[in-house]
Amino acid sequence: MLNISIVLYHPRWEQEVLPLVKELLQVKNLQKIYILDNSEQKCEKVPVSSEKVRYLFNGVNLGYGRAHNIALRESAYHQVAFHLVMNSDIRVQAADIDAMHDWMCLHPEVGQLMPRVVHPDGSPQYLAKRLPSLLDVFGRRFLPSWLMARRNRRYELRDLDLSRPINAPYLSGCFMLLRTKAAVEAGLFDERYFMYPEDIDLTRSIHRNYLTLYYPEWTIVHAHAQASYKNKHMLWIHIQNMCRYFNKWGWFFDSERQTFNNL
Repeated sequence: MLNISIVLYHPRWEQEVLPLVKELLQVKNLQKIYILDNSEQKCEKVPVSSEKVRYLFNGVNLGYGRAHNIALRESAYHQVAFHLVMNSDIRVQAADIDAMHDWMCLHPEVGQLMPRVVHPDGSPQYLAKRLPSLLDVFGRRFLPSWLMARRNRRYELRDLDLSRPINAPYLSGCFMLLRTKAAVEAGLFDERYFMYPEDIDLTRSIHRNYLTLYYPEWTIVHAHAQASYKNKHMLWIHIQNMCRYFNKWGWFFDSERQTFNNL
């Protein structure tokens, strides 16, 4: 069985959230969907009625990882074997989630799985990556693209065969199928991050003891907003939280990063 958690902030219920939840309710292995609302104003009537949906209003923007941790702790407490962390801007087939769940049941060495991710137009998103260095993060944002092209290809694993599974140390937080036991052993999301690098942090922590797989047998659609590229406030949040990441793991020397990336 699995639980699913979705964190919202000023959600677009009719256009985005409701169609997704209706599809997720078709998942045969579903135990519970947690909708964690970080908005300042409560939705008085959640436009979906099901005993499998639990709406939790936080009343303040807790951040991405901290809000998901509320649901992850529920999964751990109730011993639900798998937990799917996902964005509301994802489109996925219920049958594919069941297939991923069943595949994970057969592979206890896998702690986390992410399928192939594409844009709405079908073009690929490169969301399985090596662990970032300072240059990878800030260079791709502030240096000319031609100067970073070769390094970006390596960082985004484009130098590998993306038609095959890859044990990547960094998988995007937009869709994280987690073995609950592995996530708990890794300490869940580090709540010091408001948003952005919490997915890097958790994946690399799970990667220490489990496989963290990009697995392209299944494909999902992600309407990726890239808010920090369009909004100066979000860019500042991104910078602050990446600084917290490098404070934790090392700004220039990170032996674990070198080991994982070389493997």
